[in-house]
Amino acid sequence: MEIKDMQAFYAIVEEGNISHAAMRLSIAQPALSRQMKRLEEGLGVQLFERGSRRIRLTDAGVLLYDRIKHILGMVDGTVRDITDIGSGVAGAIRLGTITTSGAMLLPGLVKDFNQKYPKVTFQVWEGEGARILELLDDRIIEIAITRTQVDNNTYESILLPDEPLIIAMNKASCCCGKDDDRVRLVELKDIPLLVPLRWKSIFMSHCSRIGFEPNILSVSDSVMQNILWTQQGIAVSLVPAAACSMISSDNLVFKRLMEPEISTHTVVSWLRGRTLSSSSKMFIEMFKQKYVKD
Repeated sequence: MEIKDMQAFYAIVEEGNISHAAMRLSIAQPALSRQMKRLEEGLGVQLFERGSRRIRLTDAGVLLYDRIKHILGMVDGTVRDITDIGSGVAGAIRLGTITTSGAMLLPGLVKDFNQKYPKVTFQVWEGEGARILELLDDRIIEIAITRTQVDNNTYESILLPDEPLIIAMNKASCCCGKDDDRVRLVELKDIPLLVPLRWKSIFMSHCSRIGFEPNILSVSDSVMQNILWTQQGIAVSLVPAAACSMISSDNLVFKRLMEPEISTHTVVSWLRGRTLSSSSKMFIEMFKQKYVKD
């Protein structure tokens, strides 16, 4: 199996159909179909289920996709690392981030970094924390920005200071004291709530200690979706303080959650023992200078 076969197979699976993959690879669709046919014949197995409009993998195809992710990540990383030795700080920084932390940390940092190292470009993946760490493990990305506690034996990391969780409300239906910038947890009793999955357990635990069961309308991994629902007056939402920078709206107010205060934190991590590209090393150093206090 050649690298070009792996790249073609990976593109088909990622795009979901052959026509989109062909456009991504800048080759004709019939040629790509023939390439996959030869690959299956060479391996002696069927990789794709026939008759489905969207690509579906057989068990053999699922196994091959999992292995190819690792192989292509290592190949790309090796080429980039070798290139960096001769070119200095250049190339692309591949990083993954959850929405809220990325919105808070990346714009200012990328602006400063680009001014200092204009030859460096960025490839950014956005998703839920577990997915971002999966991309890091597969060596698709070099740097992960999540709110997930990581294993120090597997990752090196930077832990940012605690960040409070706050309550986002629609201004028209704002409750709990319109002139106050804080809200006590007990004041949320009976109010429809939108709660991110990662904080559901701790939130419910605090409510239980106070003596009530929260009225949770929706549990979601999307903080942005919760804020948009709140903007429509559907419910109030529990969000990290960084969410204030994600959307500017006259319809929203944000109040600090008190009694008790619940906090979260952002973790920047990379694989322990992995040789980072020069550009990624410099990016992490700038990150420390900008956000980590001695």
